[in-house]
Amino acid sequence: MNAFDLHIHSGYSSDGEFPVAAIVDMCSARGLDAFSLTDHNSVRGVGQAAERAAAAGLGFISGIEIDCNYRGTDLHLLGYGIDWRSADFARLEETVAAKVVASFGGMVDNLLRLGFAVDADAVLAAAGDKLPTGELIAEVMLSDAKYHTPLLRPYMEGGERSDMPYINFYLDYFAQGRPAFVPVEYMAFRDAVELVRDNGGVPVVAHPGLNFRGREETAGRLLDRGAAGLEVFNNYHTPEQAVYFASLALSKDAFITCGSDFHGKTKPRIAVGRFPSDERFDGRLSDFVNHVNVIGRQGV
Repeated sequence: MNAFDLHIHSGYSSDGEFPVAAIVDMCSARGLDAFSLTDHNSVRGVGQAAERAAAAGLGFISGIEIDCNYRGTDLHLLGYGIDWRSADFARLEETVAAKVVASFGGMVDNLLRLGFAVDADAVLAAAGDKLPTGELIAEVMLSDAKYHTPLLRPYMEGGERSDMPYINFYLDYFAQGRPAFVPVEYMAFRDAVELVRDNGGVPVVAHPGLNFRGREETAGRLLDRGAAGLEVFNNYHTPEQAVYFASLALSKDAFITCGSDFHGKTKPRIAVGRFPSDERFDGRLSDFVNHVNVIGRQGV
């Protein structure tokens, strides 16, 4: 069991499931020493998480996960110890939401051209007050037989992609470079780093091995261009990748962090506080948590 989980999503993420209160209860039940709420482009749950964590005797770090782009590759930047009350983050969420909504029609059109059966209005109804996502499109299609086509069979029960059908469908069809992908113009990586730093936070590259598989050395360039650390331990990296990123961070005197990337039903095999780690780096993880807490107390 890991002492920290610094990458958790609540229902304030477009693809998250659980309310903040449930997230804090999970962290407490897992016996975590500290956690961070890192919703996609949103800090709306941070205040509530901080209050409930304090009441539960849990350490808490304010956080966010920002969509950005580095030289044509979409990636995620985690911001820790941020001043979550800053209006900058409300503007970020509003800007990203508008771009995602604008891309939704193209996502549906691409699926229809590929031979899927999908109803845009049904997806929007299911989204309610949240953003329509590729994972939600998959959930709507899988939940109603009228949308079932041969193309959907790998994601149905017993299919080869049915272990985490919603996220697997997203990765197969909506991830960058996949057949139904619709580009969204996210902010530049450098701008995301500046946003985090301007608001007192520490910028860390999320799961670099997932976004730069086969180009792992890119993580070094991200550290050179403003990132303060790498999320080394998570549910996506192979053991070899974890060793590589840990060594890279150490060579550049950068921070090493960890997190499950818990979402709930979108990633049902991922649980709070559970991901591969290496006890040799427990001290480095504690150093990071202590560093961010110091920043928070100083109000930087």
